Amino acid sequence: MTKRPRGFIVVTGSELVRGDRRDLNGPFLAGELLRHGVEPARISIVGDREEELSEALAEGLEDADLCVVSGGLGPTHDDRTVELVARAAGVGLRLDEELHEQIGAISRAFAERLGRPYVDFESGVRKQATIPEAAHSLGLAGTAPGLVLEHGDTVVVVLPGPPAELQRLWRSALESEPVRRLLGRTKPPELRQLRFFGVSESTVAKALANAGGDGGGVEATICARDFEIHVDLVVEPGSEAHADELSQRLVAPLERQLFSRDERPIEQLVLDLCRERGLTLGAAESCTGGMVAERLTSVPGSSAVFVGAVVAYADEVKARDLGVPREVLQRHGAVSAETAAAMAAGARERLGADIAVAVTGIAGPGGGSDEKPVGLVFLHAEGPDGSRSRDFVFPGDRTSIRRRATVTALHLLRRLLEQTRDESA
Repeated sequence: MTKRPRGFIVVTGSELVRGDRRDLNGPFLAGELLRHGVEPARISIVGDREEELSEALAEGLEDADLCVVSGGLGPTHDDRTVELVARAAGVGLRLDEELHEQIGAISRAFAERLGRPYVDFESGVRKQATIPEAAHSLGLAGTAPGLVLEHGDTVVVVLPGPPAELQRLWRSALESEPVRRLLGRTKPPELRQLRFFGVSESTVAKALANAGGDGGGVEATICARDFEIHVDLVVEPGSEAHADELSQRLVAPLERQLFSRDERPIEQLVLDLCRERGLTLGAAESCTGGMVAERLTSVPGSSAVFVGAVVAYADEVKARDLGVPREVLQRHGAVSAETAAAMAAGARERLGADIAVAVTGIAGPGGGSDEKPVGLVFLHAEGPDGSRSRDFVFPGDRTSIRRRATVTALHLLRRLLEQTRDESA
């Protein structure tokens, strides 16, 4: 098996270390490195302190074939990435005249809009246009440049911190000569994905072990995500037949729980199933507060299928906007199978949707009882050819309960759509 080049990712920002913001760049870059045949050996998240960033950069430049750095490219005093990359590489700094002109033009226009003198921005413009010697610009995202330079056998890519800007300039980095030359030394592995629902992580782990486990050019990882179990297989060139056999043995005892063999999330699968059958989709949500709709509308093109949702938190809204009979609410309560069914029927009628899903439950931390504990959730999906209902007592805190209810509602829709598709086939 050919050894892949090692990748080292340095993500900077004190707000990430403090937990004020979640790191999105590290996981994105790790996935990109693996997809292009580079082994993501480490993600190092460091604050803006000089000594910590210097240590991480020194390690990356010494141990990695490709070191990707994000953040710290702004105009302020605590944006130290460029200076410290140059120091770690043992090179000086230079003013890039072309960058200076480009960033200056952007800053002048910004100053005019704010009604402030450009002189207030001059020092920051010069700072952002000052780059390590021998570094090449990847272009601008806002006023932050992306950079690439070589240090011995290591290629260093420096990218801005905002995820959208980083992802845009990462595409430019892949087209740069140093990165292309590095990637030319490796052949990307094949990435296979198996997605399960309704089975425990330990059961999937046991099935994987019984199937022979990873090895022989196939690396398997198992990750639990909100009641879904994701198995990712990294298949080295020449190991495809072994991966086929391993997948077949793993899936055999779990066939009913397997819902996907690709990267499509459950919300996209639901939309695709609706599109195949020419059905429109709606939702009625109580405890999830719009999270089902949020997942569905995150998929580009969802408007061709998803017509909308009613977030009916109060009983009055359930009755008024979804037509839930007040007798049902009084006799069975807002958190009940009967109310969930009435909410789904109301969503279909009021939204004009062919199929709808409803969620009602107790997310906590208060509001539970012996009869109806915190975590109790009722779900109901119905369409022109039938319906499906489930209830669960989800463990965890309020956030976990709501997320698990959301995912389960989407899978309930999937099973209803698959059931009616199979029956009509």
